[in-house]
Amino acid sequence: MKPLAGKVAIVTGAGSGIGKAVSLLLSRSGSRVVLAARNESRLSAVREEIENGGGEAMVVATDLTRDEELERLVNRVVEKWSSVDYLINNAGWGKHAPVVKAKIKDWDETLQVNLRAPMILTKLVLPTLIQKGGGAIVNIASIAAKMGGANAAVYTASKFGLLGFTQSLYEEVREYGIKVAAILPGFVDTPLIPATAKMDRSKMIRPEDVAEAVLFVLNSSPACCPVEITIRPQRTPYL
Repeated sequence: MKPLAGKVAIVTGAGSGIGKAVSLLLSRSGSRVVLAARNESRLSAVREEIENGGGEAMVVATDLTRDEELERLVNRVVEKWSSVDYLINNAGWGKHAPVVKAKIKDWDETLQVNLRAPMILTKLVLPTLIQKGGGAIVNIASIAAKMGGANAAVYTASKFGLLGFTQSLYEEVREYGIKVAAILPGFVDTPLIPATAKMDRSKMIRPEDVAEAVLFVLNSSPACCPVEITIRPQRTPYL
């Protein structure tokens, strides 16, 4: 018996990088996976890979900045599979720029995708999890949730906020048996980090490493909850 057999997981940002790695690993562990992101063609490719491996997945193209699409995402999952067990808030976005030169529209989109959407999706799935008396919400934050950095003020603020939301939510729902966790990775080899001659990408964290941390949360004992997991590269990727 696979450990997540019969479970249903929503994964945002599932078309590439960490989200794709999480989706594939959860499928191999028995979960049915709901793939959410803007790029439907990428999601379809991930679904095909899951189905070729004997798993089940559905694609729901979703703009995380639009509340009505977040509601549609959750409604479609419940209509198809009657339940939700896990919510993996993975989608992330952000343009780096000094505060004085940053564009307000970029700030707004960063906060919408990185913080507001996870909060709203959590609110939408919580009644089901509370009724079931279990499940998990895992937020992919960043090491930036622990330390500020020049030219990354709004991205850092969004991740600080996501970590604070995670900690508060855990205190609210722990008695229902719902696990709430934040994964804080350092440099991960994904398209979010542009190629640069100053970085050795072979020394970065792999998306699959973050996926393993998510699975660790979902498989952890009912007696405990790993609320915060920090993952750092073993060797520095800076050249």
